[in-house]
Amino acid sequence: MSASTEAFLDMLSAERGAAANTLAAYRRDLEGAEELIGDLASTPRSSVASLGEKWAQLAPSTVARKASALRQYFGFAVDEGWRGDDPSGALPNPRARRPLPKVLSHESVEQLFERAELEAGSGRPAAVRLLALLELLYGSGLRASELVALPMVALPRDAPVMTIEGKGGASRMVPVSDRAREAVGRWIDARPQRPASPFLFPSPSKKGGVARHLTRVRLFQMLKELSARAGLDPAQVSPHVLRHAFATHLLEGGADLRMLQTLLGHADIATTQIYTHVDAARLVKLVNSRHPLAA
Repeated sequence: MSASTEAFLDMLSAERGAAANTLAAYRRDLEGAEELIGDLASTPRSSVASLGEKWAQLAPSTVARKASALRQYFGFAVDEGWRGDDPSGALPNPRARRPLPKVLSHESVEQLFERAELEAGSGRPAAVRLLALLELLYGSGLRASELVALPMVALPRDAPVMTIEGKGGASRMVPVSDRAREAVGRWIDARPQRPASPFLFPSPSKKGGVARHLTRVRLFQMLKELSARAGLDPAQVSPHVLRHAFATHLLEGGADLRMLQTLLGHADIATTQIYTHVDAARLVKLVNSRHPLAA
C-alpha cells in the first residue's frame, strides 16, 4: 500500500476514531483499487473512470462501498496537496438498494431461548456462557464486536443499564434486563478464574502473553450450532439477526425511532429508519384500526 493511503488510514484512526473493523474494510478497498489502477495519489482521472468497467461484475452495494472509500481518500489527498484534482466524479455511482434485514419471529426467538436455557440447566460453563451471550444480544441489542469485548466491569452490580463503547469510540447507554443480569451472574459464577482475564467472555488462548476475548467468529459459530439444535435454520440466525430482532420487536411494542437510534448506537437516523420497512405490517394494521375512515 502506498504511503498516501497509509496516511489516510492514520487520519481515520486518529481524527475520526474509526474502529479497527472499519479501518480494515477501508484498507481492503483502497489496496484493491491500487492493484487495479496504481498509486491513488498520482493515477490519472481516466484510470479512475476505468474502475466502473473493472467492477462491473460486483454487486451494486459493493461498488457503492468501494467508491465511497475512494471519494473520501481523494478528498483527503486534495486537502493534503498530493493531488491537484479530485477525480471522484469519474467513479461509478450505482443506486444500491439496501436489503431489508433478516428478522426472527417471536416464536423463533422463544425456541432459541428454550434450547439455550435447557442446555444451561446442565451447569456446563460453555452452555451457561452461551445463554448469557444470547440474553445480551437480544436483550440489549449489542453488536457482536461490542459483546465479545465487554470488560468484567461493564455491568454495574445494581444499575439497570451499562455503558458501551461503540463504533468510532462513541459511548451509549443500553438496558440490561433482569433476565440478562441473572444469566450473566450465572456465567460469572461458572466462569474459569484461571488464567485471570479482564474480559467478561475471555478466550482460553493468549497471544504474546496478552489476555484475549472470545472472537466474533466463534460467537457466530456457536449461534449457528445452537439454532440447529433448536430446530431452526442456521442460515437465518446470527448475532446481527438477533440485533435486528431486538430493534424490530421493540418497534412493534411501540418504541420511538429516536430512542431506538440511541439504543443501537446509529450515528444517522436514516440507518435506523430501515426498521420502519421491516415493521410495515404493524403500521398497516395501525392505520386500518385507528384511521377515522377505517371500516
